[in-house]
Amino acid sequence: MVRFFFFLIGFSLTLLGSIFCICYLNLMTIGYNFKEYVNFIIRSPECMQAALGLIIIGLTIYIPKGGEDELYL
Repeated sequence: MVRFFFFLIGFSLTLLGSIFCICYLNLMTIGYNFKEYVNFIIRSPECMQAALGLIIIGLTIYIPKGGEDELYL
């Protein structure tokens, strides 16, 4: 149950961060080029949530629990 909770946390962080990255694409319409956009995205704390969420999702999926009560498929 704890793994499922952390998976949901990671999924929500990834979703929120991705939404901000997509919303910031509007910067390209006001004259930013792609290099400046990527530079802005890398430094934006809202978009760092996407990377943090992906790391949490990866950890919850690939780290084994090690308990006897878990069903392994």
